[in-house]
Amino acid sequence: MSIIKIVADVREVEQTRIALLEDGKLAEVFIDFNSDDDGILPGHVRQGDIFKARVETLVPAINAAFLKLSPKSSGSPKGANNAFMYVNEESIKPGHEIIVQVIRNARKNKAPRVTPRISIPGRWLVLVPNSTESGISQRISDSSERRRLKNFADTMKSEIPHGIIIRTAAEGVPEEFLRADLDSLLELWQEISAKAQSATTPCMLYRDMGALGRVLRDEVSGKIDEIVADDADAFEAAKSFAERFCQEKPNVTLYDGITPVFEYFGIEDEIRKALDRKVWLKSGAYLVFDQTEALTVVDVNTGKFTSAPDMRHTVLAANIEAAEEIARQLRLRAIGGIIVVDFVDMDNDSDRHELLTRFQSFLDHDRMKPKIFSLTRLGLVELTRKRELPDLKSVLTRSCPLCGDNGFIEREENIAVSIKRFIRKVTGANNAEAFIIQTDNHTATYISQFIGKWQKEFGRRIFLTGTDRITRGKFRLEFQGSIDEAEKRLGAEQ
Repeated sequence: MSIIKIVADVREVEQTRIALLEDGKLAEVFIDFNSDDDGILPGHVRQGDIFKARVETLVPAINAAFLKLSPKSSGSPKGANNAFMYVNEESIKPGHEIIVQVIRNARKNKAPRVTPRISIPGRWLVLVPNSTESGISQRISDSSERRRLKNFADTMKSEIPHGIIIRTAAEGVPEEFLRADLDSLLELWQEISAKAQSATTPCMLYRDMGALGRVLRDEVSGKIDEIVADDADAFEAAKSFAERFCQEKPNVTLYDGITPVFEYFGIEDEIRKALDRKVWLKSGAYLVFDQTEALTVVDVNTGKFTSAPDMRHTVLAANIEAAEEIARQLRLRAIGGIIVVDFVDMDNDSDRHELLTRFQSFLDHDRMKPKIFSLTRLGLVELTRKRELPDLKSVLTRSCPLCGDNGFIEREENIAVSIKRFIRKVTGANNAEAFIIQTDNHTATYISQFIGKWQKEFGRRIFLTGTDRITRGKFRLEFQGSIDEAEKRLGAEQ
């Protein structure tokens, strides 16, 4: 049984990051760029959000409707449509108002997908408003437990006009806990319905739980050993969640150090490594990840690995080590869809069988349940992995404006939050009145819109300068001291 640790980096309002560590290793990371004052940050609609939307256009050829979710443009380049859904038998026309829920996040050039079928997940149940649907997770295999949960669902359905789905986490949970979960979901749906009656279209009706709550609710089904949060509100929320939902109470800790919490636990470096194309293994072998629109290709190379007694065992050992790391990287990078792995060629059938068996055992730890299809005649292993979240690369980077699809650069919003974390670190370490931060010209221009808010938040003067002598996304502290001295330095440079 792995030791599960959750680390929440929620101190900066612009971005929330939650790391899931298993036995001290980073297994998954969940990143949200948070809403602005108007309720939605363009381009960051996320799965589970509920909107009162307006139908903009219909495309009968593909049975699709395009909708506007909010007053701000967040989908198409022209800002007219920012979500789509398949209409099937629904009778809708342009201008119609409809309540929809996001079921697939936007990725690359594709808008988020929505559906009029609303479902609201709790810890143990899912409420399906205005539906007769009911069901029990297929992962609950014990027949007596399935009967118990089915009887509970049938009893509840006779009392409410909504559908109920029993989640995997409900296995073994006492009925009073399930009833309390259902009551909270019914109350939430009443609030959403009331807002839909009075709100102006288009608008957001419900923002799914923040990243920490969502990870605790949805992403960890087993025992949680420790939760660390760097914010007092998140700390209290984690304690409340543990008290309400965890039968074995985790250790919940408030981190209040000056060093950013991800940096303190070494998570920051692991995230940056997860954006690299090449991944080195301890043995000296290495992996190469190439992500395309249709699929991801992983190439395994023995590299410097020669510790086995002969070539056959060298190849087998390198492939098994690679298989374990590939399983971890697929989770960490949130890679979904079709995946092809080019392992080092093996001639022995028993070695090939052992590799596939071990590879599947490593993949079994993944809640997305990747499925291996075959080992082809060319020695390629084909598998698929459910695509539930945007992959890490698309969240933190975008296409390079100079080389187009041939390269990528870090997103401006992510660089901005990195610089803000650095400023918080240095302001916490001394009492200087003013700081001069130097970065590249493009980043300086982008961040200039936030400097006023940051100065109010930290109570210090922050001067940001741009230069073409710094690589894009890099930054450094040029000066810390009095405001007068900072202004003199800047004046001398001009």
